[in-house]
Amino acid sequence: MALVKPFKSIGTRVRQELKVRGSRFIGTAIPVSGRDDIDRELAEIRKEFWDATHNCYAWRLAPDGLQYRFSDDGEPTGSAGKPILFVMQQRELLNTLVVVTRYFGGVKLGVGGLVRAYGDAAAQALNATDIITTYPSSNYRVFTPYEDMKVVRPLVERYALKFEEEFLDVVTYTVTIRSDHAEEFQALITESSQGRAGVVGIEGK
Repeated sequence: MALVKPFKSIGTRVRQELKVRGSRFIGTAIPVSGRDDIDRELAEIRKEFWDATHNCYAWRLAPDGLQYRFSDDGEPTGSAGKPILFVMQQRELLNTLVVVTRYFGGVKLGVGGLVRAYGDAAAQALNATDIITTYPSSNYRVFTPYEDMKVVRPLVERYALKFEEEFLDVVTYTVTIRSDHAEEFQALITESSQGRAGVVGIEGK
């Protein structure tokens, strides 16, 4: 069954810096779409901040946030990765990676201080980016006789996120529809053409 629940993520990569008692906390929020993106981005951050004391992070992936991971990267257990993850969970963000890089300033903050600092750095980075809502979509092919184009095409234009049109023995539309609108779209195509037009699902295009 196709996923129909929309989810929130971030639209752009951003970076913000926070100073706490001499330590620098650099928060980088990055939109990602899967584990390959995450691995690549983490490798780049570690290369960029190769001399940092810690590169702590958390990520969550769509569709439901059950794929997630966090790392304290040498900080006391629970003092860095979990606070970053908690900020993301509060905002219900998926397909998002947040890395907080720390340069130690010579003053120990204690576990409570680290929790606040890492959480604040993650929040500050996320405050600087745009939050977007992603609507999962499905692909369909619509077949209609020429005489029904006048009722079918307006429906395609209204519902399709994108579409391609082909004129053969019948008119064929290859369309991408929001998954939560797909059932309604199919019903209207059938109803408006009195059953002469058809809709079939196709794999991702």
